[in-house]
Amino acid sequence: MEKHLTQEGLEKLKNELVYLKTVKRKEIAERLEKSISFGDLTENSEYHETKEAQGFLEGRILELDDIISNAIVVQLEKKKNFVQVGSTILVKAGSQKEKFTIVGAEEANPLEGKISIESPLGKALLAQSKGVIVEVMSPQGKVQYKILKIE
Repeated sequence: MEKHLTQEGLEKLKNELVYLKTVKRKEIAERLEKSISFGDLTENSEYHETKEAQGFLEGRILELDDIISNAIVVQLEKKKNFVQVGSTILVKAGSQKEKFTIVGAEEANPLEGKISIESPLGKALLAQSKGVIVEVMSPQGKVQYKILKIE
């Protein structure tokens, strides 16, 4: 399945994959070796915890491999008159102004102001131009966002 990413997001995922394959795999292997040395594996909680951690690690590695191999790196068009993946936008909701960057789902991090194109707000803002007001349902009810600036 195709994944839309910015170049920065793709690089972060590649770096994470290298780290997991080189550093974390080695750490898990060392932990497994140590826990096996404790003897009887049937009642060895350290061994079972490490095997579980290994499963999660390998799952994440497979996930990252899939995302990276199916990544479509989005290139921002030079014209900044509409919201697209990679756009940083300034919006006004009520009396508050907020700045968001529209990114692919794999890069989303609301605490950093990175909003997924698959989120309700991301979907509403995508392809809109400056001055447009979009309405999004939130847990508090409908919220209107006016696009003030697109970078």
